[in-house]
Amino acid sequence: MGDSEAPRADSVVPLLIACALGIEKFALRAGDRGGTRGDVTVLRTGMGPVNAGRAVHAACTVGALRAAAVVASGFCAGFAPGMHPGDLVVAEETRLGGISTACTNTGFLVRAVARAVPGRTVHTGPLTGLDHVVRGHERAELLATGAIAGDMESAATVGSALRAGPRPVAAVRVVVDAPEHELVRIGTFRGGISAFRVLRAVAPAFLEWHRSLLLPRR
Repeated sequence: MGDSEAPRADSVVPLLIACALGIEKFALRAGDRGGTRGDVTVLRTGMGPVNAGRAVHAACTVGALRAAAVVASGFCAGFAPGMHPGDLVVAEETRLGGISTACTNTGFLVRAVARAVPGRTVHTGPLTGLDHVVRGHERAELLATGAIAGDMESAATVGSALRAGPRPVAAVRVVVDAPEHELVRIGTFRGGISAFRVLRAVAPAFLEWHRSLLLPRR
């Protein structure tokens, strides 16, 4: 969905933030100032593209969430040399199985993310779907396709949300695993606390992006 397909100003559009892990959900809820707002739902889907796709499609086919804007968020693996844990990735598009899906109002979201986490590097580009943890040479091979980062759920989340109906979609991830900083286990990752704090800090940017969708288009 492109920027021109954002909802009308008089639409009532809830926001669904989808993530895979309990720690990601905890960070994102904390970033929403600890409260569950009536127009914001944070959904833990479980790990992997199958779980993410199933959970998001189910959520987007019932009740008010039929019209929800959807943000896929959580942690990711960075592919580009020079990426560091705690960097952010705002997807211009997601890729899975040869299908590329454009995200909505990416330029605005990049600026909102930069304001939310000043001092952190924000990368923008394609985010590819993975089915396993990448190691070594795989990063370079994936980078050669044009993708700058990857995770197991974002592309499935975005694709399933759109199959349930037209809506704004986005994907924003925090890098925990990069070429010079390979992850062994998230529980023992030295930068894990930092990445958690970045994910918590970036959540208000999703709310700003969400509000922007309701503004009149010029």
